[in-house]
Amino acid sequence: MTETAPAQPLPETRVQGYLLVILAGVLWSTVGLGIRLIEDALVWQILFYRSFGLTALLYIVIRLRTGQNPLTLARKGGWPTMIGGASLVAAYAGGIYAIQNTSVADAMLLFASAPFMTAVLAWIILGERVRAHTWIAILAACGGIGVMVSDSSGVSSLSGNLAALFSALGFAVFTIALRWGRKGEMLPAVFVSGLMAIVVMGVICVVLGLPMVLTPRDGGIALCMGLFQVGAGLVLYTIGSKHVPAAELTLLSLAEVVLGPLWVWMFLGETISVATAIGGAILLAAIAFNAALGMRRKPPVTLV
Repeated sequence: MTETAPAQPLPETRVQGYLLVILAGVLWSTVGLGIRLIEDALVWQILFYRSFGLTALLYIVIRLRTGQNPLTLARKGGWPTMIGGASLVAAYAGGIYAIQNTSVADAMLLFASAPFMTAVLAWIILGERVRAHTWIAILAACGGIGVMVSDSSGVSSLSGNLAALFSALGFAVFTIALRWGRKGEMLPAVFVSGLMAIVVMGVICVVLGLPMVLTPRDGGIALCMGLFQVGAGLVLYTIGSKHVPAAELTLLSLAEVVLGPLWVWMFLGETISVATAIGGAILLAAIAFNAALGMRRKPPVTLV
């Protein structure tokens, strides 16, 4: 006879994974504010400088965690590391372009499509079962996004919106790569993304004739973003990914979507509509719902 055992708390490592991913979303939520504070630099220049800060931080973290050369670990990581790094570069570029060409609220809510893309990719590529409560949370998140989209502020642009969706896809592929290579050390994938971005963005800047030297203000903000916003957030997200299913990873990090418009409203006066506020509240409720149920599972127990 098979009975369902009482709900048991998840292991401490799973709880820590949830907390790390949520904190990563909080750090990423300040990226829109950082981009808005930059005065003259374009997306390619910002990403070029930001990648130096990101790469430096990841080099130090990987050295401290493993005692090994990050490049050596990247080679050992194989395809998951390379695909993860390349997909992050796409996510970086699309994200910055989107924020520079549409409202932070619009960009963030379109970034929120990442969990839906991740769930489908994880099911197709990894065979990861998406739990029922996660699908419910995703549907609720869709409802929140629908509310937000229903009241357009008139400042969105097609190119900015498409770039945001492209960024979400890149991040979804990165998440799949993390889960694919979770048995190994995946922080080198983030390190590789920084190196790739430095090379690619450097070439783009040269081809477009953009200056490689930014003003102290723009350069300083971009470097700090690489260190404290994107870099630290990706470190937390990558470590947490070892203990959280792919579909839940991006859903938990949606704190970025809720908080991003809030920071630019508080510090720069970029307005948030009532629909955005209501939709954001629904998204936050979906995140809390999924996290709460995800931390209590009911494993089947067989009684003979």
